[in-house]
Amino acid sequence: MQLKPFSLDMWLNTYEHDVEFNLAASTGPPWKMSELLDLAGDTERQRFLNHWVTYGRATGSDGLREAIAQMHGVEPEAVQIVTGASEALLILSWLAAEPGANVVVPQPGFPTFSALTESLGLETRFYRIRKESGFRFDVDEIEALADARTKYILINSPHNPTGATIEDAEMERLAAFTSARGIQLVCDEVYHPIYHDRASQSAARLANATAIGDFSKAFPLAGTRTGWMVEPDPARRQRYWNARAYFSVCNSSAGELLAEIGVRNHALVLRVTQEAASRNLELLEAFMAARRERFGWIRPRGGMTAFPWLLDGENARPFCQAAAEAGVLLVPGDCFDAPEHFRVGFGTTGDRFAEALERLDSHWDGR
Repeated sequence: MQLKPFSLDMWLNTYEHDVEFNLAASTGPPWKMSELLDLAGDTERQRFLNHWVTYGRATGSDGLREAIAQMHGVEPEAVQIVTGASEALLILSWLAAEPGANVVVPQPGFPTFSALTESLGLETRFYRIRKESGFRFDVDEIEALADARTKYILINSPHNPTGATIEDAEMERLAAFTSARGIQLVCDEVYHPIYHDRASQSAARLANATAIGDFSKAFPLAGTRTGWMVEPDPARRQRYWNARAYFSVCNSSAGELLAEIGVRNHALVLRVTQEAASRNLELLEAFMAARRERFGWIRPRGGMTAFPWLLDGENARPFCQAAAEAGVLLVPGDCFDAPEHFRVGFGTTGDRFAEALERLDSHWDGR
């Protein structure tokens, strides 16, 4: 079994820790430990400082599961804690890996969606998020790709890297389609509920869908290395528990406590993310409008990433390389198998986003 090179993380690892303006990041504005603990109050702060540094539960701590369940309006038993959305995707891919099976995932998409399944020998079928259709989900195309050997259909909404979102009625149609055929419907919604157009509801409301969330995107608390799955099916939950008992055993107890503080204060944490993303998206839209002779652009409907492209059709990597050398990090589109594109993250830089665009503007002809 071989995993193809993770070109996105290789690019980020090369540049993101030293660059002045990180527009390659796909998360919201970061929080300091002290800021997060200030949200907790004295009792929870002391609970964090005095907790035992031991193994946790493979299902996740009771407090964190209860907080996530309350946010989603489900029972705590439906929540499985994982080590970020990455482990959720690993579990799902591993459990789907049967001879002759296939999965249906978006293209472009986060590299893990296809790299894991392909490495495990699963036939990986792609539905396209096309700029020609305004980066919209084509439910007819998605349904046409499924057959009796399809293990799951994966929807990523808001979508990385394009910012596309699926309408509630479209998700409900897919839920009915998959339920009737015994196919698992998975929604990676790590950017929910950050929207810039009509908001969508969480897939956790659906009786037969698996919803994945984490603390690295809309909740910009990536250092907790914590995520979750909302799964209404008890048999699937048991299989998830068993898989992660082999993969990671449990989460960091400290990370779970910090994540619990974040989710119990989700209204505030998510508001900070939404305000930064909305403010910076307006700046990015104006920037792209002023350079429409060079860049193609579709305004993201949700999330904190956009996926512009070079109108001359050239590979965007040299442009991104020049921008990185000038102190502004973007992601070349070849990391998503779309070479003429580049990804822009507009959440993490906060109030410095305008300054980053000014720096990019002064060097954008240097590609």
